[in-house]
Amino acid sequence: MRAFFCLQPYFISFARYLITHKKMRIAVVGATGLVGTVMLRLLAERSFPVTELIPVASEKSVGKEISFNGNLYKIHSMQQAIDKKPHIALFSAGGSVSLQWAEAFAHVGTFVIDNSSAWRMHADKKLIVPEINAHTITESDKVIANPNCSTIQMVLALYPLHVKYGINRIVVSTYQSITGTGVKAIKQMENERQGIKGEMAYAHQIDKNCIPQIDVFLENGYTKEEMKMVNETKKIIHDDSIHITATCVRVPVIGGHSESVNVEFKQDFDLDEVRRLLSTTKGIIVKDDIGKEVYPMPLIDAHERDEVYVGRIRRDESQANTLNMWIVADNLRKGAATNAIQIAEYLVDKNLIKA
Repeated sequence: MRAFFCLQPYFISFARYLITHKKMRIAVVGATGLVGTVMLRLLAERSFPVTELIPVASEKSVGKEISFNGNLYKIHSMQQAIDKKPHIALFSAGGSVSLQWAEAFAHVGTFVIDNSSAWRMHADKKLIVPEINAHTITESDKVIANPNCSTIQMVLALYPLHVKYGINRIVVSTYQSITGTGVKAIKQMENERQGIKGEMAYAHQIDKNCIPQIDVFLENGYTKEEMKMVNETKKIIHDDSIHITATCVRVPVIGGHSESVNVEFKQDFDLDEVRRLLSTTKGIIVKDDIGKEVYPMPLIDAHERDEVYVGRIRRDESQANTLNMWIVADNLRKGAATNAIQIAEYLVDKNLIKA
């Protein structure tokens, strides 16, 4: 018996080796887009066990080649990718594409991790931030939704505080990078800085400007982006009683999204304990030393990193049990590609994929 317990760590290591060395067919739908490109880079960076890559893009790109891990791969059509029955399909090609094709992949046994808003609020689809609720994923969850980028970074920072103190109300204002719109927005800003007239991603100039509109306006006066933050937060935290209001603003920034968050708790809190809870939460880095002017910034701290950064942690002196904080993250990584790949890693690690 003693020998068994001595060898047990080796058995666990060997089992993990077998899990992570399966032959994995991975499709990336939207492989030539901004998020898809980051997904490919992260699959390589994180040594995900890809033995066959199946890049998918629009019909005009089918047959062309892209590079991954030193090899060239031909771009597939949707149906060609489905016929290959990938184990996982990472989707980042827009909501209409996801609605049309995600369940076709799921039908052949593929786990679809979708980065669009198409499935997020479907009652039978899981909305996952791995550090919070990956444990709810089962083998039958073939279409898994990736939350909105601005929602991910906020809930990751707020969840450990919600567990401890209970959240009553959230007021959030976002300062969102143009990279959240895509290549077209980056080109618009570059053109404006050079005085060149070109295609517009936004209805207004973005360079040297702020646009208080992300997505379309709804009947209640809020934008779809703002209501995504409201509804997705409640679903992820699994608490419909939380009151949430949001204002989402597009700013001429590359590197990540920033958020000013005011959160009212049901119980009082200690600031040192708040900092400790955040510092010990996986995926969060606290940068909060105002004496040295240390606080998170998108380009300086978050850009090309996977962590969520939190700073400017302080009491709201106008109201009891209320905290102010500043949250920053790379919207293309943790806000999109990294979160999706972490979900994929969970599927592999928990042996939910039958290769």
